[in-house]
Amino acid sequence: MEPAELKIFFNFRSPYCYLASKSMFSLFDEFHVTLVWRPLGGWTGRSAPERAKVKMPLSRQDVSRWCRKLGIPFTPPPVTTEPTRAGAGSFLAEEAGVLPAYVVETMRAEWAEGRDISQDDVLADVAGRCGLDAGALLAAADDAANRARLEEYWEEAQTIGVFGVPTFVIGEEVFWGNDRIDFVRDHLREMRLARL
Repeated sequence: MEPAELKIFFNFRSPYCYLASKSMFSLFDEFHVTLVWRPLGGWTGRSAPERAKVKMPLSRQDVSRWCRKLGIPFTPPPVTTEPTRAGAGSFLAEEAGVLPAYVVETMRAEWAEGRDISQDDVLADVAGRCGLDAGALLAAADDAANRARLEEYWEEAQTIGVFGVPTFVIGEEVFWGNDRIDFVRDHLREMRLARL
């Protein structure tokens, strides 16, 4: 059976990506799919700063409800938290075969523990939690080529029509939001890609 490609556009600063991180990797256990990882940095894939100021109080209420429903903690990080280093560092985790652990632990540090994932000590702690060398992760987080890839992925996202994160793409089908993972699952079942 030929696996389908499942492209995931993800920004570590999004609380909705935090919610998605709790279940999205199970898709790769349940279905014959190949992950195409598309992390983003800065404000890409998120509401612009002006809109975010207006949106944040309602988003925090919404995410808090989701977290209660899922039984997971919700402690927002400082508003100055910048996700680019975490996104760039994710390429090292992918290469090392620990991307799911890296994503989960980075999001746990940020959204469950309220820590600033742009800081060296937080990224070093994440590295330890998922079996990466802290120095190597910090180097990857600041690597210019990795930063450039984040920008390339945003350009790619815009050609597809992606305007928010998380977004899941299978062929021509685009699914936006943490609450669309079940639709992704349904689509993969319709494609007869379930693992038996």
